[in-house]
Parts: sequence; C-alpha cells; structure tokens
Amino acid sequence: MAKKGTARAARKELADVPQQLAALASMSVPDLAEKYQELYGEPTRSRNRDYLKKRLAFRIQELAEGGLSARAVTRISELGDKLPERWRMRQVEETKPAAPPPPAAADVRAPAADGRDARLPPPGTVLTRVFKGTQHRVTVREDGIEYEGQLHRSLSSVAKLITGTAWNGFTFFGLKDGSPKAVTP
Repeated sequence: MAKKGTARAARKELADVPQQLAALASMSVPDLAEKYQELYGEPTRSRNRDYLKKRLAFRIQELAEGGLSARAVTRISELGDKLPERWRMRQVEETKPAAPPPPAAADVRAPAADGRDARLPPPGTVLTRVFKGTQHRVTVREDGIEYEGQLHRSLSSVAKLITGTAWNGFTFFGLKDGSPKAVTP
C-alpha cells in the first residue's frame, strides 16, 4: 500500500512541474532569487532573470524526475579523458592554482626611489625627435620634462603638444623600441 501512495505522490509532483515552470515566467528577479535559495539551499549571486529561470527550471525538473543516474555519472567520468583537447585545457586551467604575481622589481612602471617614472632616462638627458621636418628637443628634469622653456609633467603631454593628437610619449620619443634618440650633454 505504501508503494501506491509514493507513486501517486510522484505522479502528482510530475503533473505540477508544468505549472511550476509556467510560474517562473511571471516571477520578479527577487522572487526568482528567493526560489533559487529554496531549491538549491544557497543564495545566488546572479541577478540575470533569464539565467535564473533556466537554472530553476532545470532544478524543478531534476527534483521531480530525478537527476543523472549513478551509471551516467560513472560513464561521464570515464569519458572525461576523451573530451576534445580544448575542453580538457579549459578544465586544467580552471583547476590550476593562480600563478604567483611577478616581483615588484620586474615592474617597469614602478616609480624610481625618488618618485620619478623608472622608464625615464636619467635627469639631464636630452631627447630629440624630428616631426614633420622640425627637430624637437626635450630635457628630462628631476621634476618633469622641459620643452621650449616650459616644464611638463610627462612625455605624453609634450608629444600631444607637438602633434596635436594623443601619443604615448615613450613611443613618440623612441624609448619603447630600445633605441632612444637621446643626447646626454
């Protein structure tokens, strides 16, 4: 007799699944989040309505009809080594520990001990650049970059002044390619 009662309850629950799924369509995001908490036993971090509806629909059906069989789970783990390589690589990357951050000394953008950009040549260095037939000379100072008697805070601001458009100052003055156009007096 107990088997009949269990089977009847299961059929009733299965008949209720379409109604539960239809109810998801009219729920607000906070209601969906509450339902997610109820069905999964943990809060959701998502506030994407469509995502929550899909996850809840899956969970409702899983609870009503059952999840994967033990045999299916076993077979999935057996086939895991036969996954396409790009999938395996993705799984390996997800399980790898994060790489340690590079040491601070390797960071070329770190300021020098005196607060200057470490990429700049030493103070007193004169950088030259020919642009549209005119030679432009800037002098690196302790407190900035001197161009035509005025002090500027960066090479990029001088490059923009010369060209009229935004430029990376290190690129404009040839400091990025390793062959600076510098003259030290």
